[in-house]
Amino acid sequence: MKGANCYRLRGRHFSATLLFLTFTTFFFWTWEKNPFATTLWSAQEQFNFHTSDRNSIMKMRKEGWKPLWRCVVFTAVWNRAPDLLKDHSIEANLTYSLFSCFGSEFVVDTLKGSSSDSLTPNKHVEETDSDSTSSGESQIPEKEFDASNFTNSSAPQLEDRDADRTPSSKIKDCNYSKGRWVAESRRPLYSGFECKQWLSEMWACRLTQRTEFSFEGYRWQPDNCKMLEFEKSAFLRRMQDKTIAFIGDSLGRQQFQSLMCMATGGEWRADVEDVGKEYGLFKPRGAIRPNGWAYRFSNTNTTILYYWSSTLADLEPLNITDKATDVAMHLDRVPAFMRQFLHQFDVLVLNTGHHWNRGKITANHWVMYVNGKPLKDRRLMAVGNAKNLTVHSVARWLDSQLPSHPRLRAFFRTISPRHFRNGDWNTGGNCDNTTPFTGGSEVSQDESSDPVIAAAVKGTNITLLDITALSDLRDEGHISRYSVKATAGVNDCLHWCLPGIPDTWNELLVAQI
Repeated sequence: MKGANCYRLRGRHFSATLLFLTFTTFFFWTWEKNPFATTLWSAQEQFNFHTSDRNSIMKMRKEGWKPLWRCVVFTAVWNRAPDLLKDHSIEANLTYSLFSCFGSEFVVDTLKGSSSDSLTPNKHVEETDSDSTSSGESQIPEKEFDASNFTNSSAPQLEDRDADRTPSSKIKDCNYSKGRWVAESRRPLYSGFECKQWLSEMWACRLTQRTEFSFEGYRWQPDNCKMLEFEKSAFLRRMQDKTIAFIGDSLGRQQFQSLMCMATGGEWRADVEDVGKEYGLFKPRGAIRPNGWAYRFSNTNTTILYYWSSTLADLEPLNITDKATDVAMHLDRVPAFMRQFLHQFDVLVLNTGHHWNRGKITANHWVMYVNGKPLKDRRLMAVGNAKNLTVHSVARWLDSQLPSHPRLRAFFRTISPRHFRNGDWNTGGNCDNTTPFTGGSEVSQDESSDPVIAAAVKGTNITLLDITALSDLRDEGHISRYSVKATAGVNDCLHWCLPGIPDTWNELLVAQI
């Protein structure tokens, strides 16, 4: 009887094994025909897991066959990852499967990524021409987001899909963000008095009560990088028949105005044409200013434009006939402007950061959406997590578009630092220092001071325009209390005087084009 029972037991094991092998063979055959398994999870699930939450990980491990099935899926996808990662949903499922199969430590080691929150809130959608900080420009970052637990801020590195492109993560011989500030008698590159055609009055510190302008007399010298002196005529010749686009917040607008002043030398140019209508740029009813600007140098057919998108999330009014309507803030969708005009761009510079705070989201009636539906996941609704999802969605989408836009050079600029001292924008904070380099003049670190953006572009063909650390040394270059209207007790320690630090951002940009 024992022999018979043993025989029956072995037979059952053999049958179970045969059934498993049959199922596995059928699964992989089906996978080759149509990788349906990757559509089983929504995009938002990739951001639902925190590595420090060991209970969540253990719960997944106790789910039985589900984690094992995910491991089988993961093994198949990982072998095919370089091709499949073009799809956002597949990328999300890879990360989800990593958590399910191997736990958090393996995910961290595998993805080689980390993120930390550099949130420094900005102001309302309709920025006013008065001191911008007065409308909630910079608030203390929310504490609910612990970036050290947010391992999904980076995804597996992609293989190069274009041999002519060199990913920013592979440039090791020259780090433009590592270097020092040096005195330069040929600075500034243009006059703050004369560049009135392009420069907003509120940022032209030469037109204010400020009397000390030593901050204008320095240039950035990168280590181990040969960076030619910016020359406007040479720049326009290089950019002949090309379009340079800036998409971002008010700091992106400052960089745009800076480049316009640099390209014209701050001089009035009658041959520069306003072509905003070609890009659908206009001043909406009730708005303080247009949603962007576009100018074309007729001699070289060079176009420089800016489009306002403070969060880089696609914004869609839920009721276009109601001025007070809520606005769908699609965290996983790039702005419609970018999708529509990307094919016309030769250089694209993105930035975001300072509008990611709860006050701005509420004041602008933004309602977070993912996968075309209102977001219900509380963890993902935390501002830091929502920002991470948006930044990574934009980077992955843009990177997926580069092979079909071979002439396009894409840059993601890191966050511009703020320098409020002895309080914040609404509690008496100031930046009265006018002495250069009180915190040093050199950057020696290799890593970026904005790990959120750095993680988003890692492994892509998007170049990191890393300006955070070098700008952090220049706290004397802010508008400070010297605004045009000079409201008592109000300081703008976020925006920069022009000419000023954003000129250096453009010098680094031009050097890498």
